[in-house]
This record gives sequence, C-alpha cells and structure tokens, in this order.
Amino acid sequence: MAPGARNGGFTYIGLVVLLAILGLVAAAGMKTGSLMQRAAAEEELLEIGAAFSEALRSYAAATPRGQPQQPPNLEALLKDPRFPGVRRHLRRIFVDPVTGKAEWGVMTNGDKAGVTGVYSLSAARPLKVGNFDARFLNFDNKERISDWKFTAAGQGIIVVNPGGATPPPADAGPPPAPPEPAPVAEEVPAVRELPSAPDPEEAATPPEPPAEEKTEEGADDTETPKPVAK
Repeated sequence: MAPGARNGGFTYIGLVVLLAILGLVAAAGMKTGSLMQRAAAEEELLEIGAAFSEALRSYAAATPRGQPQQPPNLEALLKDPRFPGVRRHLRRIFVDPVTGKAEWGVMTNGDKAGVTGVYSLSAARPLKVGNFDARFLNFDNKERISDWKFTAAGQGIIVVNPGGATPPPADAGPPPAPPEPAPVAEEVPAVRELPSAPDPEEAATPPEPPAEEKTEEGADDTETPKPVAK
C-alpha cells in the first residue's frame, strides 16, 4: 500500500473519532441545558403555587359570616362573586411552566363544592427532592411533580364545615390544675417608729419648786421674828 493511502486512512479514522467526541459533547451539553431549564421551570412552579396558596388564604379571610371559605372555582379568585364590586385575590390564572398550559389539577372538599388546593398536571419525576422553603410543607422526596399540592395551609386539605365554621379541636382531656400560689412572706416594716421629740415650749418651762414641808400642827418649826417698833 502506498504511503499516501495509509496516511489518508489514518486521517479518515481520526476525523470519525473527532466527530464522535463532538457529538458526545454536544449531546451532554444539550442534556445539561435541558436539565437546567427543567430546574428553572420547577422553581417557577413553586412560586406560582405559593401565589395560589396566598390567593386561597385571602379568599378565606374575606369570607362573610355563614358562607363557604373556599372558592367554587379558580375564576372566583380573579373576581370574588360574593362582593358587588371587583375584588381580586389573584391577578390571573398562571400557565404551568412545566406543562406549558394554563391547566391545573384542582383539589376539592368531600362534597366537591369548593377548591381547597391546586397542583400541576405533570406526571414527571421532579429534579428537586429536598431543601424546600418553609412555605412548602412535606414536599420532600415526592415521586411526581403532581404530588406538590398547593393549599391555603401549604400542604394538606383544610376541612371546613358546611356553614363555614372551622371544626372544634379534638378533646385534649381535662385542663391541668392551676399551680398552687407561692406563700407570701410576712412584711417587715422598713423603718422603725422612733419616739417623738419633746415639745420645745415644754422643755423651756422650768419645773415648779417643791412645796415647803409643814409640821403636823400646820405651822413652821421656826417662828418668824416680828419687827420692833421704833
């Protein structure tokens, strides 16, 4: 075989190997780009779900007495039918960033009369399986994106009685006995009461001289001499 033909064969093989490597690099880059796009879509979905949860809480907080606290549908969040004027709890029905459609799964009460939560219709496995924000309770290690349920309480269904009243809490037993009052220490006067000072007028008055003693006969022992007339 001529040397030129042999060199041409090596060049062809080298070109094929180079194209294969470039193809693998391009495929890896496309896969990485797709994963990054998917991760960004999931983060956007979480923010949209948080907006739905806030709208459901706002609707429940504005509920007049005796009316259901859940909207009949998602459109009621855009314009609350319970008020004569325009009252919005949500700006618009968002597009699901994972499916690309403005269609959502809806959770309802047992009688299917009110919306209690919203979730994506995507059955894909999520890339994010941990380190969720505190707003998203129990989202860790879910099998599908549709398992992320966005409700007024974060995760789980809020059960409300037909009259709109929240059910009373379960009986937790008798209340604990109040603690015994601590003994009260006997109060000790902080300042002792001192005797009052004598009145200065009384102190200035001299004491009266003692009376002269008299004899039993009522006269003095010595006779006072009488003056002599001159």
